[in-house]
Amino acid sequence: MFDTRLSRRTFLTALGAVAVAPTTAHAAPRSPALRSGGRRVAVLGGGIAGLTAAHELIERGFEVTVFEPTALGGKARSIPSSGTGSGGRADLPGEHGFRFFPGFYRHIPDTMRRIPFQGNPNGVFDNLVAGSAFRMAIPGGPDLTAPASIAPLRPDVLDPASLQESLAAAFSLGGAIPPHELAVFTRKLVMFLTSSLERRHGQWEHQTWSQTLEADGKSPAYRNILVSALTRQLVAARPTVASTRTIGIMGQAFVWNAMGTVPEYGHLDRLLAAPTNEAWIDPWAAHLRALGVRFEMGWAAEALDISSGSITGVRLVDGGGTRAVAEADWYVAAMPVERAVPLWSPRIVAADPRLGAMRNLQTDWMVGIQYFLRRPTPIADGHVAYLGSPWALTSISQGQFWRGDFAARYGDGSAHDCLSVDISDWDTPGILHGKTAKECTAEEIARETWAQMSACLDDTGTGVLDENDVVSWFLDPGVRWDAAQARNTNDTPLLVNTVGSWADRPDARTAIPNLFLAGDYVRTDIDLATMESAGESARAAVAALLEAADSPAAPPARYRLHEPPELEPMRRIDADRYRAGLPHILDV
Repeated sequence: MFDTRLSRRTFLTALGAVAVAPTTAHAAPRSPALRSGGRRVAVLGGGIAGLTAAHELIERGFEVTVFEPTALGGKARSIPSSGTGSGGRADLPGEHGFRFFPGFYRHIPDTMRRIPFQGNPNGVFDNLVAGSAFRMAIPGGPDLTAPASIAPLRPDVLDPASLQESLAAAFSLGGAIPPHELAVFTRKLVMFLTSSLERRHGQWEHQTWSQTLEADGKSPAYRNILVSALTRQLVAARPTVASTRTIGIMGQAFVWNAMGTVPEYGHLDRLLAAPTNEAWIDPWAAHLRALGVRFEMGWAAEALDISSGSITGVRLVDGGGTRAVAEADWYVAAMPVERAVPLWSPRIVAADPRLGAMRNLQTDWMVGIQYFLRRPTPIADGHVAYLGSPWALTSISQGQFWRGDFAARYGDGSAHDCLSVDISDWDTPGILHGKTAKECTAEEIARETWAQMSACLDDTGTGVLDENDVVSWFLDPGVRWDAAQARNTNDTPLLVNTVGSWADRPDARTAIPNLFLAGDYVRTDIDLATMESAGESARAAVAALLEAADSPAAPPARYRLHEPPELEPMRRIDADRYRAGLPHILDV
């Protein structure tokens, strides 16, 4: 441990450190190479971005130290429900929210293949399992179940008319959406698929998903499924504020993945075969330690020192208020946006004015609750979206995907399943207490969430959920009740996309030559707060660091989302129309 009794300039001798920051498809401004030959990297944050950066750097011969104030894995980690295990069993596995690895994720799976796991030829990657269906639970009506994959779409049908027809068949959902409204949706989707990059950034970036889909006046099915479920419940974005560019990028990735048009993509709906720490985070941390990464736990970055245009040290504080300074050659800021922004002092912003724009980025709440049940309750062989639920709920019955006997491994033996639920809307009053989730105590959140799920699942008299089956529940401890204010606070908010926010997001490379950024707020190809964007940004940061250090090591592999070459002629036509000030040819 570094000696905090020395001066505030305590030198980080035995520590090394790590640096990573995400880049994008767009060229980032170059920072000058230091050519210092220094190998010490300090990585500030041990979430997915920080661990990815550490992994890529340690493999390339750098000395890496990760400083993490809370727990490795960040919002992706498991959180044990303390004191619930007995008889040699582990505590019941809570979490911030369930894990979901779409087939178009490629950076995270690539990293997983390089993490050893006993008995797995492909390491942690072999702990991914497939869900075969996606259920949409609708209150007051029959539920809809869609397969996770659709009949392959042939390249020879990628003309606008045939593409719209194929998409209409895929999204018909048993006739739940009126045909004339479905025609609007598919036309808008084809418009985006055939739009030029210029129009995406110049027009769609500044228009909300709800506006583009002309949601006002449409049927509840149209608004609940195509407008809301594809944003609020699937990718944690508000359709009334998220940009069409971002949702369109995610939408087309899901379409190509589901239709099997991209051989490099995996199964659309992939989950872990065990709690996240068991299946991924713990083996990852053990592997990094074996490679030489140092983890300094309990320390949070409080400020960055800068002199002559470069970072000279990071000031740290632990939970007891003890302060120290760590020095390295390179620094990777890999904490969430709300924790990174306070580091940007006036001197830091003067050195890189783009960092000041990050203050415009917004966060929201998307937090999970787990119910541990007395009997297996496989509501669907995959994810469930509770359409029309005020709190925009989604869930996954995890026991069916986890290896081994749940009751024999966790808790006191009475729980046989874990129903993990994500609450995506914390600002709409519920049906039981008439309060928003932010205004409910933990107990009220548990009752309200259960009531909203029951309203969607048990409206046909089938009795899918039985409250007597609940052994216990677990709410993310980042949500804390403030009795004085009669509302919750949240230590782990989530970056949310808003129209025009691309301009406020930085690149992995900064104008400060030894500072790099890694996190889901950095510009990446997957323009959304996800594990994949965190991993992608970290690889971009490492690539920039290698260049700045004049390292001969090859940069980490980076992958682009698929853009069908068959649609390129239509995109060129649209680029000409956009430059001429004309609307998209389908914009009628």
